[in-house]
Amino acid sequence: MAASPIAEQVADAVRPGVESAGLVLEDVQVAPAGARTVVRVVLDLTEDQTGALGLDQVAEVSRVISDTLDTLPALPGKFTLEVTSPGTSRPLTELRHFKRARTRLVAVDLVEGESFTERLTAVEGEVLVFEAADGAAHEVPFADVRSGQVEVELKRAAAVDESDFEDFDGSEDTDRTDGEG
Repeated sequence: MAASPIAEQVADAVRPGVESAGLVLEDVQVAPAGARTVVRVVLDLTEDQTGALGLDQVAEVSRVISDTLDTLPALPGKFTLEVTSPGTSRPLTELRHFKRARTRLVAVDLVEGESFTERLTAVEGEVLVFEAADGAAHEVPFADVRSGQVEVELKRAAAVDESDFEDFDGSEDTDRTDGEG
């Protein structure tokens, strides 16, 4: 996680507020940026949750983190706070990362060199359970996994039913404010 002594102090200071918000402190980075310092805090949901970190959650915990950092002597002067989540580009290297990726399509590289992409359906103890293309369960001990990566899936939009639209010929008076009607 935090590499520099200042980043470690920041992590120690903000962790209680992050955890009280029901989140996990994934990483803290502190770097100079001209006359300011940039403090980047990476948060995630707990391992028992699936889905994405919500913007409201980020905004709420950002205020708590900012208030904490305002009183931290290790950060003298002005700083810019960036609060983010790991996103889908984060490599899955820890068991908790795989727990968070349940229900997602995951590309997996095994220690022995084999690779596959399947849907992660469960994590049972230290065993990852995938659903193969034929629907069969495929179990892999976490110890056999070198890394994984969530695959972004773009879902096809449902077909639009033309009967949901009303005809409009433009001759009626409207409340438009763009000057077009």
